[in-house]
Amino acid sequence: MTIEFEHEINFQSNTWNRDAWARIQGDLNSENESISYVNGQILGVKPGEAVKELCGFETFLCTRLLPQQEDGTIRRLNKEVIFYTNSRSGEIIHEWTNPWTEEVVNVVHVANDPFNYTISEWLILAPEDFPGKEKQQPIKIPLLFPWRIIGDTVVLNTDMHLYYPNALQPDKWVRESSGPMAQVSEMMRYFVSLDELQNPELTSVHYNGTWSRITPWLPWMLMGDTPGHCVYVGAMIKSNSIDIIPKHIRQFAEENYPHMLSAPTEDYGPSISSLEYYAREQTPAPPLK
Repeated sequence: MTIEFEHEINFQSNTWNRDAWARIQGDLNSENESISYVNGQILGVKPGEAVKELCGFETFLCTRLLPQQEDGTIRRLNKEVIFYTNSRSGEIIHEWTNPWTEEVVNVVHVANDPFNYTISEWLILAPEDFPGKEKQQPIKIPLLFPWRIIGDTVVLNTDMHLYYPNALQPDKWVRESSGPMAQVSEMMRYFVSLDELQNPELTSVHYNGTWSRITPWLPWMLMGDTPGHCVYVGAMIKSNSIDIIPKHIRQFAEENYPHMLSAPTEDYGPSISSLEYYAREQTPAPPLK
């Protein structure tokens, strides 16, 4: 089923913004799935010293858009993984040596199934799919992104800055937790073909771009409340084919996370964060001797 959409460029229309964002995120033909792939490096930032390259990462997302609801919203159904790698060879790692403590720790990869949200003509500032938060009336403002046209390319910057209670509270997760609150930012840059975005025949548009994330130390690094944080720096691309994922990454997923190689076909949940999955599936590390 194909969802109707606006294709004539109108940056000041929140319904056009909704439809353009949906076509970038997925495919408005619900029979199709979209694959997004990201790879890059994770950097360690500590006060008073040079930044360190800690490891690499490989990420892919499998996404499907559900038909438009009566209120015009579109459900984005999604699975996503992050596999950690040797930043030089690109090989997936299962152990990691902490460059500050020289402790060898076990790596915990990420497999979020699902991570869904609603695409609306309104920017909804109260999360809708995340448990454990007080219900409140959402604050709605028109969905208007900061688009720019440069030659035959449309550039979109999306930034998100969050500060929320840490799912890994330090009284229980002494070595994993950075503190009672988690401070996280994501900065994405999308480069889209102007011709594709204006094409009424294309229910999905491809992009190239960059993904950056500022986050507390990853819990499996066992840095506790040591001052500092991680920075993800990566390049991203979207396709309608799983073939954009490197062969050795697909093989690792097939052997260990086969269910993550296709997008959901129905809406289920709840959607929870990587830290919440960690709290569910892992146990606190013993004290450092």
